[in-house]
Amino acid sequence: MDLLTPELGLFFWTLIAFLVVFFILGKFAWKPILGILSEREKGITEAIASAEKMKGEMSQMKSENEKLMAQAHEERTAMLKEAKDIKDRIIGEAKEIAKTEANKIIIEAQAQINQQKNAAMTEVKNEIGTLALEVAEKILRKQLNSNEGQEAYMNMLANDIKLN
Repeated sequence: MDLLTPELGLFFWTLIAFLVVFFILGKFAWKPILGILSEREKGITEAIASAEKMKGEMSQMKSENEKLMAQAHEERTAMLKEAKDIKDRIIGEAKEIAKTEANKIIIEAQAQINQQKNAAMTEVKNEIGTLALEVAEKILRKQLNSNEGQEAYMNMLANDIKLN
């Protein structure tokens, strides 16, 4: 049981040692420790304030980013619409040019067809005329082969001359 109840001397010297340590700590250690704790508290407070400020800035940057994304989306949509309009216009112009060229080619082809048709008709008429002359010549030769035919032809020519 002696261990559980301390003697008065032990108590006294323990109290003196405690007071000396307390005084030394109070004189040399408490102020620096409290200063360090105060600085640490300030640092933590500043870090929290800085974090809050950064959080606000991040929120602001996020909203600005969303605005920029919306603006970029609108610009992209406008550019796509403009590109589609340009594409449609170019296709329309190309169709018009193709249509004009096709009509021009058709008109030229019809003119060539008409020209070739007229040339063929003229050639056919010339051939018919040549054939008619050849037939008439053959008929006249046959008729003029005999003396009687020659006399009849001369009489006819003479009668024609007298009438004129």
